[in-house]
Amino acid sequence: MFREILYAVRSGNWRSLFASFIYFDHSFSIWLLLGALGPFIAEHYGLSGSEKGFMVAVPVIAAAIFRLSFGHMFQYIDGKRIAVLGILLSLVPHIYMLLSGFEVSYRDLLWMGVLLGVAGASFAIALPMAGSSYPKEVQGLILGLAAAGNIGAVLDGILFPPVARVLGWKVTFLLSGVLLLIALVFVLLWAEDRTKKEEGSGAYPVLSFLFTLLFMVVLVLVLPPELKLLIPLAGVLFAVALMPSSFKRVFLERDALVLMLVYSVTFGGFVGMSSYVAMLMRDVYSVSKIEAGLLMSLFAFTGALIRPLGGYIADKISGATALVYFLTGIGVVNLTLGVFSPPFILGVLLVLALYVFYGLGNGATFQLVPHRWPRRTGLMTGVIGSAGGIGGFYLPTVNGTVYDLTGSYSFAFLIFGGVALLTALTVRTLRSRWMEWAYVRYDHERDRLVGIDPRTGRVVMEVAG
Repeated sequence: MFREILYAVRSGNWRSLFASFIYFDHSFSIWLLLGALGPFIAEHYGLSGSEKGFMVAVPVIAAAIFRLSFGHMFQYIDGKRIAVLGILLSLVPHIYMLLSGFEVSYRDLLWMGVLLGVAGASFAIALPMAGSSYPKEVQGLILGLAAAGNIGAVLDGILFPPVARVLGWKVTFLLSGVLLLIALVFVLLWAEDRTKKEEGSGAYPVLSFLFTLLFMVVLVLVLPPELKLLIPLAGVLFAVALMPSSFKRVFLERDALVLMLVYSVTFGGFVGMSSYVAMLMRDVYSVSKIEAGLLMSLFAFTGALIRPLGGYIADKISGATALVYFLTGIGVVNLTLGVFSPPFILGVLLVLALYVFYGLGNGATFQLVPHRWPRRTGLMTGVIGSAGGIGGFYLPTVNGTVYDLTGSYSFAFLIFGGVALLTALTVRTLRSRWMEWAYVRYDHERDRLVGIDPRTGRVVMEVAG
């Protein structure tokens, strides 16, 4: 496998791939910053379970909405420019923390969380930008390597809690901005976007994004707590309303809707758990803040590291086949956690297994995107990626609400397990149809891809599956 990875990396622009990885990795770390510092923030403000869940969910849902806007912009504007814009906006909360003299309220953290969500939208740019320099037969592996930037969550758990214990969480929040500055340097020096762009000006997509950003800030500050579960719907409707009608039609495609559901389970589970798991471990097993951070790092590292393997497996057997198994694994582990109350060691192992399936599922999902939509990979990365963020919003929100009501997380795990199994059944039902475009392999004897038309990226022959 190592030789295949080396071959794949050398077949395109490895510098751009690395810059995309750093951009995504550091942005991902900043995106989940409130989750890593959550135990310290919750103690400082005396937050309830619902307040904790909502605080860490705001950056997640903001990123989901902004991925739609970023995907829209990517169709017209060079990805490198969008990345620079995203990094600069993500630095605004850090600048505010400094200028305010570290005097911030819980409400301040909510609107700052919206801007941290801009960092989370980096996914919609980093992946298609990295993949634009590589051939189709290695897209699953390359996109998996770029998306292994999920490992940024490891920095959250390992680095930030110990620093916060010594310097305080507010100073730690400020210092985390250094990661964004490092990403900015690599993007400026090495990033390259070879994606063919749509004709027309990019001014409207940029204005649409800025209006959406303002709308999300107002939404999280003004909407009453009892209506907070409507934030994803309101945000998506607003962002989609500003998109061209030709782009809106993708939301009527069956395959797009199903892959959005899939990613809301796989990536939504990964990011939602990563933003909340430190607090969950403290609630269930009474571990210290530092131990909770280390566990968060262990889980995130596992899920991020194994993501390229999910793409690699999908390249071999197709994402359509692989996802059935990965989604089933997510469902079974969630149901197990919901039915039983495992002791600490077993509980950690089960959550670790959950992250393994999350990572594999994430890699397999995006192996399918450039095959199904070869000319709109950037847009579809944003659309499907946004669904992952929506799933990531509901997971901590539901966890916090269920814990407030029942004093346990069991019912929440049962809900998530049931959704995962229903999603696996849906993919299994569509698998035979998806195999017509999902299974692409390279025929070395004839030196061409088998299963698709290399000019259009569409199927010219049925591949048995």
